[in-house]
Amino acid sequence: MDSSQTLTQAAQIVASPEIISAQYFPVLLFLIVAIGLSCAILLIPFLLNKRTNDSEKLSQYECGFEGEGRVRNEFDVQFYLVAILFIIFDLEVAFLFPWAVSLGKIGVFGFWSMMSFLTLLTIGFIYEWKRGALEWK
Repeated sequence: MDSSQTLTQAAQIVASPEIISAQYFPVLLFLIVAIGLSCAILLIPFLLNKRTNDSEKLSQYECGFEGEGRVRNEFDVQFYLVAILFIIFDLEVAFLFPWAVSLGKIGVFGFWSMMSFLTLLTIGFIYEWKRGALEWK
């Protein structure tokens, strides 16, 4: 018997349906338990809820006092814009660390790829700065 026949027989034994089903049984069992628990956790509150809504329960409650004026305040869009800009430029720094570590391995192509990425982000930063998005009003 040569080695190619041995490998073929070994592959047939490992790839048999009984072996594969035995190997994936714990995964299947885990999925069944996870889906079952998820459905149970979602359905139990609907089964236990008494659904008795009255005017007192549906009234506004704010620290024990009735709400005065407008209860919901609007946030300025500027807050969200600054937060999004912070996330974008924070991710830029997250890309710089692995690039700096692997610069010797990726060579000139990697260097110029990162330079084009940084140029694009710098243009975006200058655009936002000129539009006044970074100035708090």
